[in-house]
Amino acid sequence: MTLEVSLGHRFAGFTLDVAFQAPAGVTVLFGRSGSGKSTVVNAVAGLLRPERGRIAVSGSVVLDTDAGVMLPPHRRRMGYVFQDGRLFPHLTVRQNLLYGRWFAPQGARGAEFDRVVALLGIGPLLDRRPGALSGGEKQRVAIGRAILSDPRLLLMDEPLAALDEARKAEILPYLERLRDEVNLPILYVSHSMAEVARLATTIVVLEAGRVAACGPAAEVLSDPGAAPALGLREAGAVLTARMATQEDDGLSRVDTSAGPLWLPRIEAPPGAPIRLRIMAQDVMIATRRPEGISALNILPATVADLRMGEGPGALVRLRAGEDLLIARITRRSATALALRPGAPVFAVLKAVSVARENVGGGL
Repeated sequence: MTLEVSLGHRFAGFTLDVAFQAPAGVTVLFGRSGSGKSTVVNAVAGLLRPERGRIAVSGSVVLDTDAGVMLPPHRRRMGYVFQDGRLFPHLTVRQNLLYGRWFAPQGARGAEFDRVVALLGIGPLLDRRPGALSGGEKQRVAIGRAILSDPRLLLMDEPLAALDEARKAEILPYLERLRDEVNLPILYVSHSMAEVARLATTIVVLEAGRVAACGPAAEVLSDPGAAPALGLREAGAVLTARMATQEDDGLSRVDTSAGPLWLPRIEAPPGAPIRLRIMAQDVMIATRRPEGISALNILPATVADLRMGEGPGALVRLRAGEDLLIARITRRSATALALRPGAPVFAVLKAVSVARENVGGGL
């Protein structure tokens, strides 16, 4: 699956001019409020007619202004999940789910009802009405209804924005399962870096209606050049790992391509893929392997590149095995350590700083 988007549109005081391509998986549109995220999604859905543009999903063109192609929303086969569930209050959960089937093409096999119910963990809810559901449960039902319409692309416009932290933590594992187990491309809008780091396959960063950065999640999140658009305080990289074992002292050992890490207990079976978001501010750099310190996690690495800020700070991208890290240090430290691309170093990671919301299921 490939998603191709090229759009141009002028509003009063705002101009959208974006173009990107993305492979299969979850493509996240990330940016501050007013950057154009929802406008792009509405154009893909057919709810906005852009002045110019081309949109294709797996080679199927739904919009091409030069060729005069402008499919209406109901012919684009897009499933749309909004911030609120928008379920029918007078129907049960089962009836809401089956309503999605009405929009599946005739003869299409689509997703199996029982599989979608099991995937989203909504079996016990089938006979309830929306008024008796929590916010997280409503969103899971809305996602199921969208999947059962057999869409070629699932659009999700900040689906967790209206939920509190507890409900977000409840629903994120289901979104990870959806990404990993269902062959359905997703265009996902968010301004939450924690969501982006856990879910994204590809990230498109929007800034004032333009694409500021685009590429695989691990590369974009660890790119010092993209950090200003992502937010310096939120700068961090994503490591892929596998669950190794539970230690007797309550720590979990996970194995990365550069070596083992010990983290606060992670509930996952041995061998399970793990995705870790490591904040830039929680990575220290040493030119020699440290000894006699409390830090448990020390990975050999190589400086990939570095970016000096206009102030006292610097961002350093490190390659640790097959993964990328980013460290936020001072310019003075970068100079004192004589950091340069290719230099061998050690990345010192703070185990206790990896918050629970920064640990997710791997791809």
